[in-house]
Amino acid sequence: MKNYMIAAFAGTVAGVLVTTQVAGPMLAQEANKDASIYEQLDLFGDIYERIRGQYVEEVDSKKLMEAAINGMLTSLDPHSSYMPADDFDDMQVQTRGEFGGLGIEVTQEDGFIKVVTPMDDTPAAKAGMQAGDFITHVDGESVLGLTLDQAVDKMRGEVGSEIVVTVVREGTPDPFDVSIIRDTIKLTAAKGRVVGNAVVVRLTTFNDQTFTGLETELKKAVEQAGGMDKVSGLVLDLRNNPGGLLNQAISVSDAFLDKGEIVSTRGRNPQDGERFNAEPGDLMAGKPIVVLTNGGTASASEIVAGALQDHRRAVVVGTKSFGKGSVQSVVPLRGDGAMRLTTARYYTPSGRSIQALGISPDIVVNQPTKAPGEEGTEAAAAEAAAKARGEADLRGVLSNDSMTEDEKRQYQKEQELVAEAAKLRDEDYQLAYAVDILRGAAAITVQPEE
Repeated sequence: MKNYMIAAFAGTVAGVLVTTQVAGPMLAQEANKDASIYEQLDLFGDIYERIRGQYVEEVDSKKLMEAAINGMLTSLDPHSSYMPADDFDDMQVQTRGEFGGLGIEVTQEDGFIKVVTPMDDTPAAKAGMQAGDFITHVDGESVLGLTLDQAVDKMRGEVGSEIVVTVVREGTPDPFDVSIIRDTIKLTAAKGRVVGNAVVVRLTTFNDQTFTGLETELKKAVEQAGGMDKVSGLVLDLRNNPGGLLNQAISVSDAFLDKGEIVSTRGRNPQDGERFNAEPGDLMAGKPIVVLTNGGTASASEIVAGALQDHRRAVVVGTKSFGKGSVQSVVPLRGDGAMRLTTARYYTPSGRSIQALGISPDIVVNQPTKAPGEEGTEAAAAEAAAKARGEADLRGVLSNDSMTEDEKRQYQKEQELVAEAAKLRDEDYQLAYAVDILRGAAAITVQPEE
């Protein structure tokens, strides 16, 4: 017993000695760091006073200080920034789903403004703006050298007023101007419909209304289809969804998962990490799910796509997502402003970070581009006309005696649903492909024996 006590005591003493020996240099280093910080703050104060006193024109001290704060934050990454009181109010309004503007989600790249996605049914979408477009000028003035917030301020304006943005688009040789009329943006977070036997729910954003909207639209669509037993599966359309609230992404993922991790966040300190798990319950009752993504699928949308993909709950179809794998915390500050600060990265259930990489689809399907007014060739038209005629169109055709009248009606109904889904290929090739996948999955599903 004495031996253990001595060994323990000796260890404790040794620890104190080591700590004492190391503490001197460590304290000196900390003192040097503090001195350096104070010197830098003194330098900042000197420059601030010199600008106020000697700049060629009188400056607004508040704006100068806000610019200095914003410069400090934007030097960290594209998503950290300072929000004055007005901008903070605007952000809070946006999360509630209604605000004024153009209807585009933007980021900054190489000094220019890059469109992450145009939101559905907004002035920007109607004007033809596309994900990946670069905005170089606003009303003839270059945005080069402006911060992201400054460029966004230039694009804001009164509802009904016109703005002309100069756009550079990949595959288009010359820059071109796009005229947009500002309007009040009312975002419908979820939109549902039935295509063939598939339920299609499009999520346009992740705001306070998203999960409740998903539940409502899903329920309506299933009822329209004649009940869950008539549904082949779900197409969850996340294309051009710029993301939003993390808690909504978790709720949407949980809606289709019975168990397991949805997403984890890891910050600078290990103890600050969080892990979010699914609870029992699947709104689709195990039916197949296809998730549609493209380059405008970002942030919270990627959390949903990644969670369903990793759990093999859904097949991801389309093109690679945007790749925003960081979490921003909004910290209210004195003076009614706020700071948007990147505080963590998020990871999908398999432990992968999609930051700057994006979610890679299981099946890559590019959306064909067709110029406005473009028609098919005469050969294609002739082929379509030939396919429109069949045995049933011939005079004196023999009847089919292998099916009852009820079976014939059911068969015709199924063919009409297939034809309806096929029409989608002209309107939305990616969505048509997703519906086809669900039809195929339903066809090969082995029904349990009773």
